Amino acid sequence: MINSERISNEFAQQTAIDSPSFKEAAMADYLRQRFAQLGATLVEDRAADQIGSQSNNLIFRIAGTKPGKPLLLSAHMDTVGPAEGVEPVLIDGVFRSAGNTILGADDKAGIAEIIEALEVLAEQEIAHVPLEVAITVCEEVGLLGAKHLDFSLLNAKRGIALDTTGISDVIHKAPAANRFKVKIIGQEAHAGVIPENGISSIQIAAKAISRMQLGRIDEETTANIGIIKGGQATNIIPRQTILEGEIRSHNPDKLQELTRQIIALIEEEVETARISVDGTEIKASMSLDLHEEYPSMHVDKQAEILQLITGAAEAINFPLHIKAAGGGSDANILNAHGIQCVILGTGMNKVHSVEEEVRVEDMVQIARLLVEIIRCA
Repeated sequence: MINSERISNEFAQQTAIDSPSFKEAAMADYLRQRFAQLGATLVEDRAADQIGSQSNNLIFRIAGTKPGKPLLLSAHMDTVGPAEGVEPVLIDGVFRSAGNTILGADDKAGIAEIIEALEVLAEQEIAHVPLEVAITVCEEVGLLGAKHLDFSLLNAKRGIALDTTGISDVIHKAPAANRFKVKIIGQEAHAGVIPENGISSIQIAAKAISRMQLGRIDEETTANIGIIKGGQATNIIPRQTILEGEIRSHNPDKLQELTRQIIALIEEEVETARISVDGTEIKASMSLDLHEEYPSMHVDKQAEILQLITGAAEAINFPLHIKAAGGGSDANILNAHGIQCVILGTGMNKVHSVEEEVRVEDMVQIARLLVEIIRCA
């Protein structure tokens, strides 16, 4: 039933439209027109004004042809960079970019698969429950679109987010994450003439980092310091250093405890960094910006949405692997708002790089699975 040429053309057309985060206007215009061709009605929220994007989140509704609870399909229209002038190239059934940009399979493969499934539903006159398709903006920059989605516009309480690698993986569990930014303030001084009159903010940071648990903490938890900025010149004791990092865990207690430990280590090193100059005590100081990046998600393996997906996969002999993931996505936000949502692989691979790729046949197989899921919903 799936038209491989049509889904290939659809994907190529989408990826040729530049849509880096915050600059999704052209892609949103295309989607409005494309879903109108499918008979969908559109509602938009006001996310653009809230986050500074060129577009709102788009919610398309397809009327049901049989009674039943609505089903949500979710994807995002933005991409990471470099994303200007994307040129999709198809060789031996595999899409890649011309080599200087990302391809945009993350997440346009998911959107193309949704559109192809809707085409098949209409062509084959397959009875289905009401459908909602939520396509968000600014997912790649902290799930901003989903965080500012107007959930009063959605009726569905079960859904599928098409937004992970491979084609056989279904993600039912993902961690929560805390992100922090610490500014450490020391005391500048000439490094060669009077270094004893300085407090090195870089040294404070280094001492704190050397005491931290980082990397893989256990099977549920990770931590990382990803950005360090500090100093002006080699002959100046650095006054200011900025640390940025994150902690992720499937266990909320572990997340909060490790966050507390890491911040406490920085505070301890700042507190002990003090000197006396001409009888005056000079102390280091710090400021902290700590926030929840996204909540955890955990959909029980016996949940209705997983039973629907596994039943559809069995009906067409489609292999599935239900597993946990280490990253966050719009599905984390959807679950936090009471929508039972899992993440389905789209075939995309090597994402967030200029080597990104997707096989046409993999997109065909996912579209085929979507059709059966919708048929069974």
